[in-house]
Amino acid sequence: MHVDNVTVVFLAALIVAIILHEISHGVVAFAFGDDTAKRAGRLTLNPIPHVDPFGSIFLPVLGALTHVPVIGWAKPVPVNPARLRNGRRDLLLVSLAGPVTNFTLAVIAAVIARSQFHAHGASFVVLGDLPLPVLVPLLFAEVNLFLGLFNFLPIPPLDGAALIERVLPRAWLPGWYKFQPFGIIVLFLLVFSTHITTRLFQPFLEHLYRFVFG
Repeated sequence: MHVDNVTVVFLAALIVAIILHEISHGVVAFAFGDDTAKRAGRLTLNPIPHVDPFGSIFLPVLGALTHVPVIGWAKPVPVNPARLRNGRRDLLLVSLAGPVTNFTLAVIAAVIARSQFHAHGASFVVLGDLPLPVLVPLLFAEVNLFLGLFNFLPIPPLDGAALIERVLPRAWLPGWYKFQPFGIIVLFLLVFSTHITTRLFQPFLEHLYRFVFG
């Protein structure tokens, strides 16, 4: 198995994980009374309505090929807080649905990767040496674990920012809303000028590998 194939599997796993992340937001919003995502055709596994050319394709491919931090996103699922039955509380649950979905998928994929690793009697030296039945669920677990952790960062527009908004006193909310448009700039600075993603992710990645290959 060549490194190029590992990159292809990684990118495919990333796109699927990002799309499922976004769909989960819409599904939970629909459960709480907001059918905006459903009417917009976003509660579908068809990737086309979800793909953002820059965030879903260009950035992930660039990162994977140049070995810089890989980040990506799909088109945000539209949510109308006014349609939710309990505005701020339900909006928090809608936001957390994405990372929770990623963590759930990571656990399922890790269990599959572990069972396949032992079933094939494989050995692990580098990812490219792993058979596909091990490599695919392993990379899917890795990608979902990263997305779940990354999206828990309390920086707009990431889902973790909803936690901050939920606990802020109402009097502070206008200032928070003014800061939100600049969150993406802060996020890019942190990702590309610090090692925050590596420091955040590496301990969890080591635990994942120990579980799968142990």
